[in-house]
Amino acid sequence: MQTLQADYFAAYCNLKLSRDDKGVLVAEFHSDGGPFIMNAQAHTEFVDAFHRIGQDRANKIVIVSGAGGNFIGDVEWASFGDVADPGVWSRIHDEGVQTLENIANIRVPVIAAVEGRAHIHSDYALLASVIVAAEGATFQDVGHFAVGVTPGDGIFTTWSYRAGAGRAEAFLLNPQPLPARTAYEWGVVAEVVPNGRAVARARELADLYLQAPEVTRRNTRIHFIQPLKERIVRELGYGLSLEGASSADLVKSKRSKS
Repeated sequence: MQTLQADYFAAYCNLKLSRDDKGVLVAEFHSDGGPFIMNAQAHTEFVDAFHRIGQDRANKIVIVSGAGGNFIGDVEWASFGDVADPGVWSRIHDEGVQTLENIANIRVPVIAAVEGRAHIHSDYALLASVIVAAEGATFQDVGHFAVGVTPGDGIFTTWSYRAGAGRAEAFLLNPQPLPARTAYEWGVVAEVVPNGRAVARARELADLYLQAPEVTRRNTRIHFIQPLKERIVRELGYGLSLEGASSADLVKSKRSKS
């Protein structure tokens, strides 16, 4: 039995929100119901979406997943416009900071259920309390050094916090698919499950966490996320400024060759 939907549930084009009668909210990234491709509209919408999710005390547990067998697999670069324009990058910069801060500000346990490719914004998953990954899931960063841009949008902050700085630097400087089993060995992934079972296992964990009193659940999330939240606040604005400068230089370089 579903509870009545909150007024924000249908407000977003690329995030499907559903909540059961126990208060378990599933936030599913998607593009027209299928695998999600990151785009500028979603980048803007996620700021408000995760703020509203964190505000809503009817959300007792949050599960973050992706539709169509992927978490986030690709990005629609052209949708962001001219990233060499300071006005355009100012918007991207602010949204990037606000989205990660808003995910970190969700004050209940967050479970990331990762299937398939987490190749763009895997930092969204690494802000979860626990990551459940399918056997065939892979983590990669195809949006930064691989295309000539500094990885400054939180991807280094989250990966270095979860896996250690040395592994994070190697992972980001030579972006190759990282299997779920390796991510488990690194301590990033909590559990590896059969393909297609990530969300189901996340729901089982949600039921387990719901056995604790509500204040205990909320305070535990707050306590566990605080060190990473402090790093996000300290590092993310600076990192995105560096990323913006490198993006502008990349655009300039491409224009000079055309």
